[in-house]
Amino acid sequence: MVRFVLSRALKAVLTVWIAITSTFFLLRLLPGDPTTLMVEGDMTPEMQAALLKTYGLDRPLWEQYVSYLRELVQGNLGISFRQIQPVTDIIVDRLPWTLLLAGSAFVLTVAVGIPIGVTAAVNRGKWLDRALQGFGISANALFVPSVAILLLVFFGAQLGWFPIGGAIDPDTRGLGAYLSLAHHLVLPVLSLVLVQLGPYALTLRTNMIEVLGEDYIRAAQARGLSARRRVWKHGLRNAILPALTLMGLQLGTLVGGAVLTETVFAYPGVGRLIYEAVGQQDYPVIQGAFIMLAVTVVFANALTDMLYAVLNPRIRL
Repeated sequence: MVRFVLSRALKAVLTVWIAITSTFFLLRLLPGDPTTLMVEGDMTPEMQAALLKTYGLDRPLWEQYVSYLRELVQGNLGISFRQIQPVTDIIVDRLPWTLLLAGSAFVLTVAVGIPIGVTAAVNRGKWLDRALQGFGISANALFVPSVAILLLVFFGAQLGWFPIGGAIDPDTRGLGAYLSLAHHLVLPVLSLVLVQLGPYALTLRTNMIEVLGEDYIRAAQARGLSARRRVWKHGLRNAILPALTLMGLQLGTLVGGAVLTETVFAYPGVGRLIYEAVGQQDYPVIQGAFIMLAVTVVFANALTDMLYAVLNPRIRL
């Protein structure tokens, strides 16, 4: 088990390093010059050179890369070109909003997907099963921004049932603040759930159908166990194991989808921060945000692998 954990940890570190390196060099290929955000017209050439030297932008690219890795190991993500403050502080202010959005969508997807998938498997071939199959196939073709825009226009702009932007109404306190927060979350969360729910429930349904045909399920039936206990205790316990991998992958998709959803709904999370930083060519903020998201996704997948190994010891072989 120790060897398995160490192997997954090393792969996770390697994946994060590749993400950091790719982000660093790809951002340097963007058109434009980020130094124009800092250099003012009345600055002398000496002042401009000193400013560029402060940020290390006058050095060769490979030196900037080595220096960035050195600072990153020490927990320093740099200073924002635009806001002139530590990138870590900027991201920490925005990260809870993204975690709330992606976490709510993840929990709701699992909570709704499990009973739907199990019920469809038990009623294989009936109308509910066919409806789930159609929805699951259709959901695979959905694009998060398209769904978000449709919900925004219909339920937000036309019907006026939900806010069209932001995360909370200003000047709200106590219970009103929590209600306002939940009200603003409905459409962004629904946008992510609609895209993720179908494939997850469909995968669980397929696993359940296979498990319900196993000999130990028939043996449990012969012993007189109720259908409910056979399905939910014995069947689901084994059918959900392959779905754990999908959960880890879905978390990464949810984080990526949250970036697009936050942009559509002007939600003040890391996704919105990335959108703003790209327009401002604020390299340190973009790098820091991508690294934070990459670490989150890689950690979630590594944790999923380890949890799978605990629940199914055969995977360690």
